[in-house]
This record gives sequence, structure tokens and C-alpha cells, in this order.
Amino acid sequence: MLTTKDIEHLGDLARIGISEEEKEGLAKDLDSVLAYVSEISHIAAESDASPRVGELRNVLREDGDAYAGGEWTEAILANAPRTEDGYFKVGQIM
Repeated sequence: MLTTKDIEHLGDLARIGISEEEKEGLAKDLDSVLAYVSEISHIAAESDASPRVGELRNVLREDGDAYAGGEWTEAILANAPRTEDGYFKVGQIM
């Protein structure tokens, strides 16, 4: 069972303020959630539902030249509002 001190600690970790009324409700709610998770964990531990896997291997495509470098540069830069020396020119952020 969670105590109000536990709820206060969780509130501090989450950096949220919790009123006294909320602490009581949260303690009950969190207890029911933890009981449910414990029940699920217990059931999962009992079952022999470990996945059956075959041979593990990577499936990769052959590397090749996807495109010629710079093929689309001019077309892309033509859509930019400002460019300089083949690059997008943007305003200073900071």
C-alpha cells in the first residue's frame, strides 16, 4: 500500500504539486494499478509463451549508387527563398 509520503515523493519527482485530497485518491488509484500490473506479471511469468524463433540473420539489400550526387541540387535550391554558394541561407536562430 502506498503511503502519503510515497505520493509526495512521486509528486516531487514529477515536479507537480499534489493537494491532500488528491493524495488520498492517487494512493488508491496507484494501488489498483500496481495490483493489476503485478497480476499481469505473475500470469506472464507462469506461461510458457516464449517466442519460437528460427535462424537469426540480417536481410539487407545490395548497396549501389542511389543517385548521382548533385543531380537535384539546382532544382531544390531554385525553390529556396535565399541561397548562397549552393546552400540554403537562413536567418540566425540564436
